[in-house]
Amino acid sequence: MKIKNKLLSFLTLLLFIIPLNVLAYSSYIIPGGETIGIEVNSKGVLVVGFYKVNNSYIGKNAGFEIGDKIIKLNKKNVNNISTMVDTISQLKDNTVEFTILRGSSEKNISLNLTEDSDGVLKTGLYVKDTISGIGTLTYIDPETKVFGALGHEIIEKTTLEKFPVNEGIIFGADVVGIEKSSNGNAGEKTAKYNKTEVFGQITGNEISGIFGTYTNQENLAKTKIAVAQSNEVKAGNAKIRTVIHNDKVEEFDINILKVDEASETKNILFEVVDEDLLKEAGGIVQGMSGSPIIQDNKIIGAVTHVIVNDTTKGYGIFITTMLKEGDK
Repeated sequence: MKIKNKLLSFLTLLLFIIPLNVLAYSSYIIPGGETIGIEVNSKGVLVVGFYKVNNSYIGKNAGFEIGDKIIKLNKKNVNNISTMVDTISQLKDNTVEFTILRGSSEKNISLNLTEDSDGVLKTGLYVKDTISGIGTLTYIDPETKVFGALGHEIIEKTTLEKFPVNEGIIFGADVVGIEKSSNGNAGEKTAKYNKTEVFGQITGNEISGIFGTYTNQENLAKTKIAVAQSNEVKAGNAKIRTVIHNDKVEEFDINILKVDEASETKNILFEVVDEDLLKEAGGIVQGMSGSPIIQDNKIIGAVTHVIVNDTTKGYGIFITTMLKEGDK
């Protein structure tokens, strides 16, 4: 009996001292705000549409659907459009077996390619393997070298589905103009890319943002600020960090209207009150996604969405949600 009691006490002690939740991310991180160029490559070749060949939609009729991912041709792996075109150009038979991924299931589709007047074999498929654009860097964790950006996933505009990212990069971009937002129409930043200035490698495209490894050593030495937990975020004054001219990161005043801890991504409802940002951008514009939100000298979240019917308002996601996803 005494032995059992001692064993029970020992087990209770072990359960007490083992941490219930170990977080890998740092309690102090480098806030972003820089506009970044983004380029991601897909896992396989994505079918995004169909075109007619000899007055027939041969790809659609064969059984392809928008959103299918082509992963093999005649059992040969296909990772990009270049490989797909090279494989087709070497065919001796116009009938090809495509292996596609639809959802989580593989499927084989036989397609009889049609040769046009120039001798080019046509598939009847519009395909895509790369997406590029701009966004805003949210944070860098100087300890783990993990970065997060955007605050939301990259969506392929034709399929309206999350783009299946295999790999990608973030790189330098300077803002050269802004189309102002107005109620009913979200404006956007326009930028000049500098792909030779690579900042990091993208490894994940998730609902809370894009994530990867930051590689620019110079920026890893920038000033860090504390991370706020979700229960510290409150209604009232705050700031967003973003770029509206060239590569200059500036802070602009916002007012947090509501905090929602139950939402998955729309945690912070805010309005822009900064006169300069309202004058230059009309509020929130496309390209500001990922802009860090700062309150009481702590990073609390990132801009994710503009409210189209009132572009002075937007939503933000908690920074802790992004950090947890980035550490997976």
